[in-house]
Amino acid sequence: MSQPDPLQLTRTVLERIAKAPDPRFRVLMTTLVTKLHEFIREVDLTPEEWMAAIEFLTATGKTCTDKRQEFILLSDTLGASMQVVMLAQARASAAAPDGMQATPATEATVQGPYYWEGAPERELGSNIAEGVRGEPAYYHGRVTDTSGQPMAGVLLDVWSGDGEGVYDMQIEGQAEMLARARLRTDAEGRYSFWSIRPSYYPIPMDGPVGKMVSGIGQHPNRPGHIHFKVSAPGHVDITTHIFVANSPYIESDVVYGVRDSLIVEFQPRSPGRAPDGREMTTPYWTAEYDFRLAPARAS
Repeated sequence: MSQPDPLQLTRTVLERIAKAPDPRFRVLMTTLVTKLHEFIREVDLTPEEWMAAIEFLTATGKTCTDKRQEFILLSDTLGASMQVVMLAQARASAAAPDGMQATPATEATVQGPYYWEGAPERELGSNIAEGVRGEPAYYHGRVTDTSGQPMAGVLLDVWSGDGEGVYDMQIEGQAEMLARARLRTDAEGRYSFWSIRPSYYPIPMDGPVGKMVSGIGQHPNRPGHIHFKVSAPGHVDITTHIFVANSPYIESDVVYGVRDSLIVEFQPRSPGRAPDGREMTTPYWTAEYDFRLAPARAS
């Protein structure tokens, strides 16, 4: 049997993949191998460079723990996560029932590596960041559908770091969730809670992804933001952020997650009676944002 040339080798691999019984898996693998082989030929990849890539992926896997997902961080910093998010939301929007989407749904963005499932359910108006360092902030708004109708009982799963951008999952020995909660909108679609005004922060730079980020000359920072998962039966769920307007790095988020529609002006407030009637003895911030959910197409 003669040795194949590079193009013949690609064709041979693709011929074998063509026998895969699952059509979608066949498409994914065909495209992956085609693009990967093209990349190897285009850059004239050396064995040493390919081994370095294998060692990088191996190190990425070894860095993952139950509280640190280095592969999500890798996906985020390559812009891959945001590509998937944007395509998924465009797909969901295109599938919405005709005539039922008067205004666009709230834009989605990356989930990030610090989501912790099972946050406690709290009453509206609760302080979800008790004992967490940072400047207090009052968050409020409404959830509507894309025709503007308020939605009751919508679940908001909320999480953030502290005022210095440190998440509970990053604190050694921290078993209790901090600055996390699940809340449900009232009969008029309103939500409200207290937390802290989020700060910009660097992603972990002590692992293989950090070395990659440094290697390409990219700064490691994310602008200040707070995370939301917003969900309701019969509607398209969204995972998104609220970003602090004028935060450092708002124009150069290391994970490419900023969308203009998600940037919010946090308003400074003096001590006194807060919008929910709470007496504040220190300065605080308020942030108002309305979420919109698109109807899901019946399957």
